[in-house]
Amino acid sequence: MKKILILAMTLFSGFTLFAVETGSAAPEFTLVDTNGEAHSLSDFAGSYVVLEWLNHGCPFVVRHYKSGNMQGLQKQYTDEDVVWLSIVSSAPGKQGYYSPAEANEITKDLGAAPTAVLLDETGKVGRAYSAKTTPHMFVINPEGVLIYQGAIDDSPRGGDPAEVSNYVSAALDASMAGDEIANDTTRPYGCSVKY
Repeated sequence: MKKILILAMTLFSGFTLFAVETGSAAPEFTLVDTNGEAHSLSDFAGSYVVLEWLNHGCPFVVRHYKSGNMQGLQKQYTDEDVVWLSIVSSAPGKQGYYSPAEANEITKDLGAAPTAVLLDETGKVGRAYSAKTTPHMFVINPEGVLIYQGAIDDSPRGGDPAEVSNYVSAALDASMAGDEIANDTTRPYGCSVKY
């Protein structure tokens, strides 16, 4: 029944669960960050790249930042030369939209450590990746291939951090070690992206 419903949604409403299949080339994009600097995905060829869809008004995002979980991941992997791009696809006037100065203040106050916070006001990049939720996570390998997409972890309701499986760190660690990624596509959870 679920497969029929998903197929019907795809055929009749234009809904797609994944805009790009895991294992395919990640869509190229260029966005300006909160400091006015343009970044293209191709700028980071040869590096692992994490894309984190961000909305600081979303309770799920708040939980991951309040616990220090997201900042811990950012610091750990940027220290290992992973590029971490937080992308805000909230449209002006909608939840999660902030001016560049406000976004920088929030990033500083939270002790967040992404490589850059990118502004996607039109939602073009979010739609290219079919970003559905905040957070919605994507991992791209040094060859530009999407190797993971979905939830940050297996605990939508929160839980003991010692018992939670983090899909992003698992994907990065496995790929860096030359191993197969056990879960390369999962269902994202969180607030809807406010296009």
